[in-house]
Amino acid sequence: MRLSRYFLPVLKENPAEAQIVSHRYMLRAGMIKQQAAGIYSWLPLGFKVLRRIEQIVHEEQTRAGHIPLLMPTLQPADLWRESGRYDDYGQEMLRIKDRQDREMLYGPTNEEMITDIFRAHVNSYKDLPLTLYHIQWKFRDEMRPRFGVMRGREFLMKDGYNFDVDREAALHSYNRHMVSYLRTYERMGLTAIPMRADSGPIGGDDTHEFLVLASTGESEVFFDSAVTELRLGNRDVDYDNREAVAAVCKEFTTLYARTDETHDAALFDAIPEERRKVARGIEVGQIFYFGTKYSASMGAEVVTKEGTKVPVEMGSHGIGVSRLLGAIIEASHDDKGIIWPEGVTPFHAGIVNLKQGDAAADAACAGLEAALIKAGLDPLYDDRDERAGAKFATMDLIGLPWRITVGPRGLEKGIVELTSRRTGVSEEMTPEAAVAKLITIYEGHK
Repeated sequence: MRLSRYFLPVLKENPAEAQIVSHRYMLRAGMIKQQAAGIYSWLPLGFKVLRRIEQIVHEEQTRAGHIPLLMPTLQPADLWRESGRYDDYGQEMLRIKDRQDREMLYGPTNEEMITDIFRAHVNSYKDLPLTLYHIQWKFRDEMRPRFGVMRGREFLMKDGYNFDVDREAALHSYNRHMVSYLRTYERMGLTAIPMRADSGPIGGDDTHEFLVLASTGESEVFFDSAVTELRLGNRDVDYDNREAVAAVCKEFTTLYARTDETHDAALFDAIPEERRKVARGIEVGQIFYFGTKYSASMGAEVVTKEGTKVPVEMGSHGIGVSRLLGAIIEASHDDKGIIWPEGVTPFHAGIVNLKQGDAAADAACAGLEAALIKAGLDPLYDDRDERAGAKFATMDLIGLPWRITVGPRGLEKGIVELTSRRTGVSEEMTPEAAVAKLITIYEGHK
């Protein structure tokens, strides 16, 4: 993509309404525009990152054996009355009526609707286990929406729902989700710690939140610092192997890590003092096992192998897709702008032409652009007639992980400069070597 043809409305000054880094940089980098309190338009750069995050979530869900579908944003109130949550959910629920005076709501979550889908089509243990998920826009009418996409009213969320014949199978589904989430966050360059949490209005006794440590986090968290060193890495986990999946979950949840709602001072004090940490965390996902909370009240039953009817065991599992953009920026930035991890960057590399209009520089930049595209990468070529300093400032602000700088002096020696946004380290090399290095880097992030 040529920057001269792209829509990138960057701002030079910090917007007065932006209180935290991610909100400030998302506005300045031209990623979002506020349309109403807590409601945003996603401009091209922000939309690209949103889609990259969504794709990683899809890939890891299907890898774990989960099946995608798509449920509507509007739901009939009657379904929520069946579960007993319509009146209990509170003012965060946006309630509306259609022209036939039927009561509807803009979905804040989908436990009732997915249970209705299940009970209409599944009635035998032979069809289990089953996990269905979707990625859809949701709405919760926050009293004080703030911090940009970190606490908006409209947000994009992945929510999945498992259906199992008994508790043991449902807990395996819970564990399977935990492992798939660990892999998802690591692919995004995040250390997201699973912490014992409170279930809130979803219900259930077993739940973990995944939190990214950041000073702007809304939750106070207590943890053993050793938990931040755990990595799933490239382990080949068999999601059908209950013991193997449970072992990974045990590894990541044995060390103390809890939110303030479930904090146990006695257990925390037993940790060696140098590893005892208190910080703030940003919630980027949560998994729940709640048994028959919805299936019993809504008649979602299956016939067991023995011929008896039982309510299915269920759980729900969410990832805040749009919130993740803010969390990634909060965890990865400096005073110049965003620093995107390679897994979610909107463009894989920026190409900066130091002398636009110079025949050799123009040709070299065009050649680099073509070579990267041919290799399956997505470069952003700054071909504007601007000062070098302005071009560098734009690249630093939007946070592309790698920058190739091309100028007449370097080309006289047959070299360009490849710079890492994260470290600031630059290397001089041939254009061919720069392309080859970027190909190798991104092969490792697939």
